[in-house]
Amino acid sequence: MLSAEQKDQFVREGYTLVENLLSPEHLSALKQRANELVHEWVDDSPAHTFSTDNDRRNEDLYFLNSAEAISCFFEEEAFDSAGKLVQDRDLSINKIGHALHELDPVFDRISHLPVLGEIAADLGLSKPQIRQSMYIFKQPRIGGAVNWHQDATFFYTTPLSVVTYWFALEDATLENGCLWVEPGSHEGPLRERFERDGEKTCMRTLDTMPWPTESSGVPLEVKAGTLVCFHGKLPHYSAPNRSDKSRQAYTLHVTDGDAEYADNNWLQARTLALRGFD
Repeated sequence: MLSAEQKDQFVREGYTLVENLLSPEHLSALKQRANELVHEWVDDSPAHTFSTDNDRRNEDLYFLNSAEAISCFFEEEAFDSAGKLVQDRDLSINKIGHALHELDPVFDRISHLPVLGEIAADLGLSKPQIRQSMYIFKQPRIGGAVNWHQDATFFYTTPLSVVTYWFALEDATLENGCLWVEPGSHEGPLRERFERDGEKTCMRTLDTMPWPTESSGVPLEVKAGTLVCFHGKLPHYSAPNRSDKSRQAYTLHVTDGDAEYADNNWLQARTLALRGFD
């Protein structure tokens, strides 16, 4: 599936792009189903707010239990000081996670497209297993920043194996908060590990190497339907969305079943089967 140039870019720079991987029909089906899930969700507690602040995730059972559920999370700026939504509810959800790929028929079908398995093989995954899925809204005006991080922090294996599939469901631009990466920096150290102990989590520092900045990174402005694949140690981030346009995306985190998945990663497969691509 991947060309020699795409495979070489992944090895050299830590990421590669596949344009038009999802069809307009795929995009429409995913967006429609996500909207339906938001309307079906009835829990409007401000406590269910997604934050990249690790202290706020500590002892958050709603977050931990979402590992094998379909749960909605609000944007950090969705509520005012009185606990009221600052804009329409449909425009206040940060993301849906984290088992869409197994529990929802529409997401299941698209998450397991055979072509994704071909790409996994091209990237060196001998036994791909989908660990997590997220639908990210990046809402207009209040879409929050996602700080520089590495996905292997959250899906640690020995040897490291996690690959991220990031699907643009809408055009991603500088205006609406596209991804940024630092090409080649996946060759550097893993800086942190997000670990779980019972019902508590903590972020443990492994290396104090400074995070990239926009001056060393590059923006990935891509069209809807594009797949971005990146290495688990590649630092990436996205800026806040202050525009009037959303930047919707869907992600899968895939590890190799031949690698040892850490038993203190926050997400563990306890009830759902671990599947690759059909």
